[in-house]
Amino acid sequence: MNEKDLKKILQGVKKGTQSIDKALETLKTLPFEDIGFATVDHHRSIRKGFPEVIWGEGKSAEQVIGIIKKMVPKKYPILATRVDSSKARKIKKEFSRARYYPESRALTIISGKIEQRGRGTILVVSAGTSDIPVAEEAVITAKLMGNRVEQVYDVGVAGIHRLINQKEKIRSANVIVVVAGMEGALPSVVGGLVSRPVIAVPTSIGYGASFGGITALLAMLNSCSAGVSVVNIDNGFGAGYMASLINS
Repeated sequence: MNEKDLKKILQGVKKGTQSIDKALETLKTLPFEDIGFATVDHHRSIRKGFPEVIWGEGKSAEQVIGIIKKMVPKKYPILATRVDSSKARKIKKEFSRARYYPESRALTIISGKIEQRGRGTILVVSAGTSDIPVAEEAVITAKLMGNRVEQVYDVGVAGIHRLINQKEKIRSANVIVVVAGMEGALPSVVGGLVSRPVIAVPTSIGYGASFGGITALLAMLNSCSAGVSVVNIDNGFGAGYMASLINS
């Protein structure tokens, strides 16, 4: 339930077109619903502007299905992240509208039209092809939150001319998400080219001395380009969410 739905219920009670008992029945699971293994936060959409997102890793397919069953009647746009293909197959058997993105391991269920709330374009940039799964998680998140999203992939600093070739697209974006592993240099380069906020996403891609993304994370935190902020390692979801908040 979002703010618009809540207002509709209250207006219905005020006008007499909806009974108090019917409104109470609709609202009784607000702000949350305890289903034993999870407490589904139905109030989050009203508080935050976007419903609870399901972290799929570590949950069984049955647990994810159980949470979704409580969310679907509310007509939320549903996003589950880090869902492996085996879980996705079981979830799709239960929900015919479910769409699975194997590259990013994201799963969505959309009821109705997504309201476009973004004021401009969010551009998601990846340094290498191996960074695309994390970049795609950011893309799916930002699109589901009502933004126009474009992508520029495989334009890392090993061939900086590839990035420069996309400078018009980069400079026209309202918010830029830059995903990079190895030494994590690309967000600093992009940050030096634009007057827009840059959200840097370190990935765990790289040889041994990249330490599973720690090297990229520290490089991004130490960026000399003003206007670069950093999310956690491989956190495409967090970057897409933050970009959406900035863009709206």
